[in-house]
This record gives sequence, C-alpha cells and structure tokens, in this order.
Amino acid sequence: MSNFSLIVLLLALMAIGYQLGMVRSRKVAIVNPQQKMHSRPHHYGMMVGLWAVIPAFFILVLWTLLSPGVINGMVAAQLPAEALAAEGLTADVIMRRISNLATNFGVVAEAEQWELAAAAYMQQLQTSSALLLTGLMAAIAAAGLFFSFKLIQPHLRARHQIERTVKAVLIICSTVAILTTIGIVLSMVGETIKFFSFIPPADFFLGTTWNPRFSTTGVAEGSLTGSQGSFGLLPLLSGTMMIAGIALLVAIPLGLMVAIYLAEYAPASFRATAKPIIEVLAGIPTIVYGFFALVTVGPFLADFGASIGLTIRATSALTAGVVMGIMIVPFISSLSDDIITQVPKALRDASLGLGATKSETIRKVVLPAALPGIVGAVLLAASRAIGETMIVVLAAGNSPTLTANPFEAVSTITVSIVNQLTGDNDFASPQTLVAFALGLTLFVITLLLNVVALVVVRKYREQYE
Repeated sequence: MSNFSLIVLLLALMAIGYQLGMVRSRKVAIVNPQQKMHSRPHHYGMMVGLWAVIPAFFILVLWTLLSPGVINGMVAAQLPAEALAAEGLTADVIMRRISNLATNFGVVAEAEQWELAAAAYMQQLQTSSALLLTGLMAAIAAAGLFFSFKLIQPHLRARHQIERTVKAVLIICSTVAILTTIGIVLSMVGETIKFFSFIPPADFFLGTTWNPRFSTTGVAEGSLTGSQGSFGLLPLLSGTMMIAGIALLVAIPLGLMVAIYLAEYAPASFRATAKPIIEVLAGIPTIVYGFFALVTVGPFLADFGASIGLTIRATSALTAGVVMGIMIVPFISSLSDDIITQVPKALRDASLGLGATKSETIRKVVLPAALPGIVGAVLLAASRAIGETMIVVLAAGNSPTLTANPFEAVSTITVSIVNQLTGDNDFASPQTLVAFALGLTLFVITLLLNVVALVVVRKYREQYE
C-alpha cells in the first residue's frame, strides 16, 4: 500500500474518530447530568481523531525516512563480491540499477543474473516493509482511538488539549518554513564560496563583461590565466533591473487605477464581473506571454519605432518589460482593491462630511490608510518581475550587454542561471557554480526590497483608532 493510500486512510480514521468522540461525549453528558462537561462535543471528537491519527502518522514519517536505507543495506550485504569487482562500478550506481529493476523502471544495459536476484530480493523486502508498516500503523491507530475514547469524562480538558496540539502544529510548520529558508540560503552560500575560489568577488560584482566558457570536465582549462571566460554581473544586473523597472512603470499606474475604480467608482455588478476577468491574467502561463511578446508586441513596437524614427528591436528590454507589466497587473490591482475596500467607511464619510471631494478623499484619506497593503502588492509584483524567466528568454533577446538603452536586446540573471545549469555540466567548474552566485544575488535583492518596503510603510502609514 502506498503512502498516499495510508494518508487517505488516516484521514478517514480521523473523521470516524471525530464522530465517535462526539457521540461518546453526549452519552457521558446524559449519564452524568449533575456534572457539567468541561468542553464542547466537537472538542472531544477532535481529540479522539487526533489521538488516532498523530501517533500513526509519526510512525509513517519515521518509516518512510529510515526504511530505504535499511533495505538498501540488507540488499547490499547479499551482493556477491566477485561480481562487484568484475563490474567496476561504484556501490551507488549498482544500487540505483537494482532499484530500477525492482521498480520495473528499467536500466540501459542488460541486467546480470545476480542483479535480477538482488532486485527480486529488494522487491520482497519492500513488500514486507509495506505490510509491516500497514499493520503497525493500524495497531497504533486502533490503540490511540480506544485509549482516547475511554478517556472522555466530564472533567477531561479536551479543549485545552486541542489548543495545545494546534499550537504545536503551528510551531512545527513555522519551524519547517524557517529551516527551509535557512537551508536554501546555506546551500547557495556554500556553492557561492566555491565559485569565489575560482573567480575573485571583485571581478564578479564589478565586471562589465559576461562571457562564460563551458568546459566538459572538471575546472575549465586555463582557469588560472582567466581563459575560462568572463563572469561580470553588471550586464545581467542592469538587464534585470531595466526590465523589472519597465514592468513596474506599466503595472503600478495601471493596476492602481484599476483597483481604485473597482473599489470606489464601479457598480457592484460590474466589479463582480470585471475583477475575475482581470485576475485571469495571473493564471495565463508565462510561456504564452512570451509567445505574445515575440509574435505581437515585439513587431508592433518595432514598426511603431520605425514610424517615429526610432530603432526598436523586436526582442528588446522594452518588449519584455511591457509584456511583463501586463502580466503582473493582477498582482497589484487585486491586492490593492482588497486593501482599499477594507478601509473603514467612517473615514470616507468623515472626509466627505468635511467638504472634501471624492477624489480628494481617495487621495488624502483612503490611499494613505491602504498604503501598507499597496506597498505589499507592489513588492510582490516587483519580486515576480525580477524572478521571471520565460518572457525574458523569448522577448528580451538574451544578449548580456551592459547598456542603458531599453530598445536593445539584454539578458537577465534568471536567464543566465538557466543557461548555466542546462545540459550535463560539471558542478566543479566555475561555469556551473556561477549559477549559485547569481541565485544568491537575487535573494539579496529581494531581501533589500523587503527592507525598503518596511521602511516606507513605517514612515508613511496612517494609523487610526
């Protein structure tokens, strides 16, 4: 039985335990009318459901983490030493081949007889492990269900147990999120340090030329002499900021005006129809936007530029920025609309009562009150624009040159990361390790955006009682 099936069964058992606990609590209340039940029936039901599921789920997690290593060790102990010596393969490669055979995934070369025997043995162990896990989880779940069912009494503080359990779950989820972030940062920092052992940080952060040269094995030949290529960040950083800036110049005014109209001026029936239509833009795959930019927007801008005497390339920073701005309009309009509608109506009425016009009320009362949410929406849109890849790949021209002309082709950090990690590359070479340095740079940029947004909100927000 798969882990997904076991999780579904646990959820069904939780529902059954919930119903049994509620029924049990009501019966106890009827039998003991002189004693008041400490908690509500649904608290007792939830307690029974959690007692039936949580211990079994804990066993499932531990089993899933530990059983593969145990099974691989038992299979490796049965492998013939002479066969291993003859093959000349590493233990990881051999175990991967055996695992593929056991799961019917297949291998490239024809399997030997001892490999088939090992795969059959692994398959047997996996089947036995699944059966043992199912039986153990069933026994633990049944014991938890029975134990918690018998515990239901008028004095039992079921509500307190539920609250403590929910608090523990929230702490665990927060810890996982924090540890995940720390793990991502540490992984990038470690690989970035390796990259800086090949390329000086000054050459990377201050370099004006991006031209990495790939090597097929190990460190690029002549790395000590600089023949491995140039890894200047400035062309990629300028391209990223230029495209993101153009996108925000398009999205912020358009998104805010849409949000203000929908929240303050539009009839309720029109708002109910228009807002979902606008939010559809956020659900369109970015590759579709890339095609739209390549086929429609780029040629249009090129023809328009030619008509007024400007040379605008069909694939340029302007093309990518305009299309990306259209893509992120829903992020600003939808979030800003929601926060504007949350501003208390009493503030609007007070402003209008003092003689302010509708537009003055919006400009001097509503928008300052909604500033934190609007800044958050803009920050989300900026992060989305900085991290976008597919639109830039198709519409920006992928030319890593240091230029301030938005009509020329440029490249971005995300596109370069994809280029450096595409194909069968050696992770010991600076040509591949530079992708982690670029990723860490993007992380720092996003962090700085958050800091700036926090400063702006704290300085300009309006607080009301």
